[in-house]
Amino acid sequence: MDNNAKVAVLGASGGIGQPLSLLLKNSPLVSRLTLYDIAHTPGVAADLSHIETRAVVKGYLGPEQLPDCLKGCDVVVIPAGVPRKPGMTRDDLFNTNATIVATLTAACAQHCPEAMICIIANPVNSTIPITAEVFKKHGVYNPNKIFGVTTLDIVRANTFVAELKSLDPARVNVPVIGGHAGKTIIPLISQCTPKVDFPQDQLTTLIGRIQEAGTEVVKAKAGAGSATLSMAYAGARFVFSLVDAMNGKEGVVECAFVKSQETDCSYFSTPLLLGKKGIEKNLGIGKISSFEEKMVAEAMAELKASIKKGEDFVKSMK
Repeated sequence: MDNNAKVAVLGASGGIGQPLSLLLKNSPLVSRLTLYDIAHTPGVAADLSHIETRAVVKGYLGPEQLPDCLKGCDVVVIPAGVPRKPGMTRDDLFNTNATIVATLTAACAQHCPEAMICIIANPVNSTIPITAEVFKKHGVYNPNKIFGVTTLDIVRANTFVAELKSLDPARVNVPVIGGHAGKTIIPLISQCTPKVDFPQDQLTTLIGRIQEAGTEVVKAKAGAGSATLSMAYAGARFVFSLVDAMNGKEGVVECAFVKSQETDCSYFSTPLLLGKKGIEKNLGIGKISSFEEKMVAEAMAELKASIKKGEDFVKSMK
């Protein structure tokens, strides 16, 4: 597949979809970029198609064009859905986004069952179980190819730690495990490279900021949306890592929310070694501090409830 990745973005006209598509178009790894949405995709595609990089861009509009958008894809990224407004939790988006994700992933299961599926649509803690159940219904489920993109939590953790310690953020790496909402977001500061130390009060504040960083943006945008530009960056980072690994690059590690045996939660985010077929090896939680162990224990009930909610949604679908 060397540098010939065929990538689809579903929800390409939205606040995340447009900057994400721009970053994908800008990459030499992508040879074909197909864009799907229920409005504006011909315009977004025409605009991006003028950029002097090799990816061939095509826009697809509305459900009847979705199959053509997906055929032959190696990677599908799904930022589609409604954004959070001030005062909303990610879970408040559930009914709308659950339906959107179930519909789009059913099309993926039919038209590109072998593709890597990268879900950005919130609440990720539920939309990943939804995707898995939809793929099972279609008889094409492969747990190594379905990813909940939690990369923004890692990007934020890296940035905030770098700010506090006056480091170059590009050289900081903080694994973030668990899920992708509130207290299920568990930054492993003890595993940060380079090694950093914080007094407990500063650590508590830092972790709280990482967990609520999405809300920080929602508030700052004052009703005009949620994190779109940083999410597009994080989504692109994850896709590029995945494509590098699919191309045979060794040692590519990213955290993502996936089917997991690492805890007694059936889905959990941990560092993953990526390879040609998706997840090559789940690297697990590793050695963590007692404070971090406590965070894991406290996240379990909420995570399990969100997972069940997603699974039940698919079971109740006609």
